[in-house]
Amino acid sequence: MLAVVLCALANLVGCATVTRGTTQAFSVESTPLGATVSLSNGERCDTPCTLTLKRKHPVAVQVCKTGYAPVETVVQSQVSGAGAAGMAGNVLLGGLIGAGVDAASGATKELRPNPLSLQLVAAEPGCEAPTFPAVPENGQTPEEYAKTKKKKKKSADEVASN
Repeated sequence: MLAVVLCALANLVGCATVTRGTTQAFSVESTPLGATVSLSNGERCDTPCTLTLKRKHPVAVQVCKTGYAPVETVVQSQVSGAGAAGMAGNVLLGGLIGAGVDAASGATKELRPNPLSLQLVAAEPGCEAPTFPAVPENGQTPEEYAKTKKKKKKSADEVASN
C-alpha cells in the first residue's frame, strides 16, 4: 500500500525511481579471496568487495590473482521483477512521464549476476597484472562514470554545507 501511495505522490518522478533508486550494490566474491576486480567503468577493488553501480549500464569485469587464470565476464543490466512492478504502477496511475523517467534512469533494471561468485582456477603463470576490460555495449566509459561520481559528490557537499 505504501508503494502505491509513493507512486501516486511521485507520478512525475517515476515509481521505480522512487522505490528502487537508480543505483544498486554489486558484490564480487572469489575463492581464493584477495583477487583484484577491475571494472570497465574504471572501478577497482579486492575480493570480497561491494561497489555501488548504476542499474542502467552493463559492466565488464576482470578478476585477476597471481597464480590463477584471469576471468572476464559481463554483468548485464536487465529489467527486474521489482522494476517491472514499478513501471506497472506508473501505467496504472497514468504516469506516462514517470514511466519515461524510470525507463531513462534505469530504475526498472538490475545488474545480473549479483553477486558475482567465482572459483578461480590455478594456472602458471596465471594473471600477472590486472587490466581494465573493454567497455561493453551501452556501458559507461571510465570518463562518463567519473563525471557521475563528481556530480554526486558535489551534490552531497552542497547538502552538507547547508
